Formats: sequence, C-alpha cells, structure tokens
Amino acid sequence: MTSPELNLERLVAKENFCFYCRRLVSPSFGELSQEVVSHLKPMGGDFQKECGLCKGLFLEVPWFVELILKAVEPYQYETFLVGVVLDPEIKEKEEKIFKEVKEKTGKQPSTSLEKLLKTEIGKKIQEKTGKIVDFHRPDIMAILDTRYDDVRLQISSIYIYGRYRKLVRGIPQTVWHCRKCRGKGCRYCHFSGKMYETSVQELIAEPVLKVSGGIKTSFHGMGREDIDALMLGNGRPFVLEIKEPKKRVLDYEKLEKEVNKAHPGLVEILGLRSSSHEEVVKIKSSNYPKRYRVKVKCAQKVEEAKLKKAFQTLTGAVIEQRTPLRVKHRRADKVRKRKVLEIEGRILDDHTLEIEVKGESGLYIKELVHGDGGRTKPSLSELLENECEVETLDVIWIYDQE
Repeated sequence: MTSPELNLERLVAKENFCFYCRRLVSPSFGELSQEVVSHLKPMGGDFQKECGLCKGLFLEVPWFVELILKAVEPYQYETFLVGVVLDPEIKEKEEKIFKEVKEKTGKQPSTSLEKLLKTEIGKKIQEKTGKIVDFHRPDIMAILDTRYDDVRLQISSIYIYGRYRKLVRGIPQTVWHCRKCRGKGCRYCHFSGKMYETSVQELIAEPVLKVSGGIKTSFHGMGREDIDALMLGNGRPFVLEIKEPKKRVLDYEKLEKEVNKAHPGLVEILGLRSSSHEEVVKIKSSNYPKRYRVKVKCAQKVEEAKLKKAFQTLTGAVIEQRTPLRVKHRRADKVRKRKVLEIEGRILDDHTLEIEVKGESGLYIKELVHGDGGRTKPSLSELLENECEVETLDVIWIYDQE
C-alpha cells in the first residue's frame, strides 16, 4: 500500500510545485532544508515560474509589496490588512489539487494559496514599514488583484467626539437633501441639491475635512433639536465620522479653534477628542433628560393662579403623546408616554410666558404646550383653558454628564 508521504511526493513532482505551494499540501514541508527543496526541482524546469499551481505568483511578492506601498503612500496609518484576488483558473486548479490531496492522504490542506500569498505580502510590508497587521479593524485594507496588478484601498473612518452649540435658528443638524431631486440639483432647490443652505454638520465638517483630507462625513448626534430651535448650555454630544481620511492623527485643540473661528455666531464646538464606532452606537441609543426654555404666546390673558396650578399638575406627570401631526409623515403613529420631571416659569406680559421644562428623552415640548389638537394629554393649553403656542424653543441643557 502506497504511503501518504509518497503520494504527496508524486503529486509534487507531477504538478512541479514551488516551495510555497508545496507547503499548502504539506505544512511540514516548510520545515525542510533548501537542499531537500531543490531536490524537488525537475530537470530542465524552473522551480518557481513553472509551478503547476501558482504560476510563479510568489516570485512577484516583492513587486506586489511595492504596488501596495505606492497605493497607501498618501495615507497615514498604523495598522493594515492585505486582501488578494486570484485568477479564477488558479482557484479552480487549487480546488482540483486540494480534492486530490484529500483523496491521496485523507487530509484537507489547512490553508489556501490566497491566505499564504496574503501572509507573505503582509510579512514583507511589516518588515519594510513597521506597521502592524490587524485582522479586525485595520486603518487600511489593501486588496490586490493579481490579474491586473491593481490595488484597491478600503480606508477606515476616523471618529471625532465633541459637543456643539447652535446659536442661530433655521439651521438643521444634518444635510437635508432636496425633496424634489434628492440631492441632484433642480430649480426647486436652486440647483444646490439641498433644502437648506447649510447645516451644523457642514459647518463643523468643512475645516475637519480640510485638515484630515477626508472625502465626506457622517454626523451622529445624541438626538436633534428642531430647525427653529437653538442648542445652548453644555451643548449636544455628537460624533463626526470622517470617510477615507489621509491624516488620522489630528490636533483636536487646534481643530476646535479653527471650527469656531470659521463660523462665529453660528455654531461653536467644544471638547473635541478621538472617538470610535462603539461610541457612535452608544450616543445613538442614549436617552438622557433635557431642559428646554420656551417662550409661549397665549390667546387670552394668563391667570397666575391657574399657571401655578398647571405647573403643579404637570410636574412629575406622565404625558401621553400620540405621534405629533408635524412628524406623522415620517414616524409611526402611536402613543408614547414620557414624564415631565420639572416645569417652572414666569409671566412676561398678559399673553406671554417664559417657561423651563426638564423632561425625559423623547418628550415633545411643543405639543406639551399646545396639546396638538388633543393628541397630547395633559397639556399646558388644556390646563390653562387657554390656546397656547410656542414662539421660541431652546435646548439649554442635556443631562448626560450626571
């Protein structure tokens, strides 16, 4: 009966395997001496170029390394990963040979040509650059197509945490694409592709993109205020995601100053620092109470005794709010229950109030004031028996740091 070792040697001889491809079918071969390896070289053949499996791919490793290093040269990175695309003919041949190896030896090869080639290229890049291979979330992944000597890069985003204050009304938090052309540009949006001239996202992102060399951003905020509301106090936490940055290490103190200098009186930021995808998830799922300052206009003269009683009724009350009419087109129509934690205020004149409300996350403040035609119960309008409307609304504190 023929031994598995002899079967492998015959397969090696028949296919004229190079040193690396020999290791695919027999991992212990990598431990053999070069003298034994050279003995496998057929008479008159080229041991590397005429390999029956890889067709000399491993001879090109130094060239592949140079291709990748040239592609990543403009980018700052500390970790990397190499991907490889092989010729389909080589993949088919590999499958055929692996099947034959299993039939002859009863064992399935533990690695593949693709993995072995990635390993060899990765080792050389590490030696040349001192950078580290990261299999989970590398700064750069270089995908080498061996058929065309082409390198495609996947650049991981960088994330920047901060807090913003919005100092003017009429600016949305993120870019609002035109509802007619969906960002392409048309007469309705004056060919800007946007519903609003600018946004908090754009005002912050512009200097950051310039410094980082990124191509675009995504803005992840801890909730959002209405377009006509200010965001004051300690600011709203956000994470700005920079796509495909060339520079990954930033001077956040300097960057913060540049953003604030670029748009005085519109938006200001504070507390910039490095962040992560995990923090994005945390911010998006957070539910912290918020405090609002609201200027309210009432149809009839406000009675101080009624106002005091209304505040007493609302403090600690659980408010049932059916999805407001103003957002019903984009949110599920259901009843939500949210608590008013604190409410207080003063009469500015016969028909004007200034109130402050601390409420659970998700409490609709405008509807708490005017009642939304009975969709919010109880409401300030209902308790005062007076038609009330919000004139201005500002977020003045977010309680995420307690």
